[in-house]
Amino acid sequence: MYLVGAPHPNQVAVRRILQGLAARQERLVTNAEVYQEVLHRFRSINRMEVVPHAFKVLSKLVDEVYPIEIETVLTASELVVQYPALSARDAIHLSVMTLKGIESIVSFDSGFDLVPGIQRLS
Repeated sequence: MYLVGAPHPNQVAVRRILQGLAARQERLVTNAEVYQEVLHRFRSINRMEVVPHAFKVLSKLVDEVYPIEIETVLTASELVVQYPALSARDAIHLSVMTLKGIESIVSFDSGFDLVPGIQRLS
């Protein structure tokens, strides 16, 4: 959202992070919840015209989009209890990471800092 939304202090940081990852040819993945978050945010501020562009940018950036399945949600329900600082959405992201063996995340949500073995890129 920072990448395609209105000017924000995190916009420059996101561009820098993504450029660095691209320069190292890192494989980038996401999950369907990220698309839902984009949709939710731009709907809530009545900026639906941004959604197609945001989805297009996101789809060009990532190599794979993981689905959210019942196993994802069940694992997230355990993680949100284990790490109370995580929001429910962040628990979904962490669940996908756990199930897929992913150890780093581009995020400005500091709740991930409390999870051993997870590197937050911000």
